[in-house]
Amino acid sequence: MKLKGHGDYSFAAAWHPAGHLLATGNQDSTTRVWDIRQNSTPLAVLAGSMGAIRSLRFSPDGAFLAAAEPADFVHVYDVGLGFSSVQEIDLFGEVAGISFSPDAEAFFVAIADTLYSSLVQFQRVERQEF
Repeated sequence: MKLKGHGDYSFAAAWHPAGHLLATGNQDSTTRVWDIRQNSTPLAVLAGSMGAIRSLRFSPDGAFLAAAEPADFVHVYDVGLGFSSVQEIDLFGEVAGISFSPDAEAFFVAIADTLYSSLVQFQRVERQEF
């Protein structure tokens, strides 16, 4: 299978838990989401803020896709809304890694910085419609 579209080297890949979506992260600062059943064009092209996409994770329930740049930015996309809704997390420092908890209720970002190294935890909040 060939996936055409990225303009440079890819650094990350992640499979959706259902097994039909593959996300790829690239030096060209984009994440592309592919439906492997029809891989001629990407299902979505998601732009980064400043740098290459170095880490990708789907949440265990398949509701979210997280994409991390090497420094300062992590993007969390809503899969159910076709990746059109995104929360951008702006941090200080090098992003060492990202992970969802097994129950998908928490999201973690590891920061590698000589002065401010940390592990930041975000808690999932259900949407309230009024």
